[in-house]
Amino acid sequence: MEQYRIAEELKFENLRKCIDNYTADRITIRDLGGINEDGNYRVQGIQKLNRRLIGKKLDFKKQDLDLYMLIDSEEVFHFNLDTFSTGFFIAYERFDSKKNDYERLIVLSHGIDPYDPELPEPRMSFLRTILDSHEMEIFFKGRIELEFHSWWKKPEWKYWAVKTEKYS
Repeated sequence: MEQYRIAEELKFENLRKCIDNYTADRITIRDLGGINEDGNYRVQGIQKLNRRLIGKKLDFKKQDLDLYMLIDSEEVFHFNLDTFSTGFFIAYERFDSKKNDYERLIVLSHGIDPYDPELPEPRMSFLRTILDSHEMEIFFKGRIELEFHSWWKKPEWKYWAVKTEKYS
């Protein structure tokens, strides 16, 4: 699935836009692996949070170098922001069912126009990031609308911003 890098200076503003303007379906948070109790290295992360959000209110609170994820005003996870971060990305889940009788997940490279008319509409959008040695993914129904923000590396790598009105 393709993903679009969000401009770093807009990451929490864009997190707010997503939460306030799109329907959140689920949030997952897992660590990035590490050392087991027996001393062996564990490549796969342990899931720390996996919650369905239907009928619930997802929110966050940022204070200095702390980010608190909230569900129905209850703190469910805390990130220390004074650590490595990958930035925020929006990814789309698209399926191609035109060529076969079954659906196939479409995997695209970088530099793809998110509004290419040849592509099917996304069923889900994911806001994903790595913060404080944890990967967080928030799943949203349908498409999170994007707009070009600036160039990261021309001619294909762009920064994007979340917009709240439909693409025109």
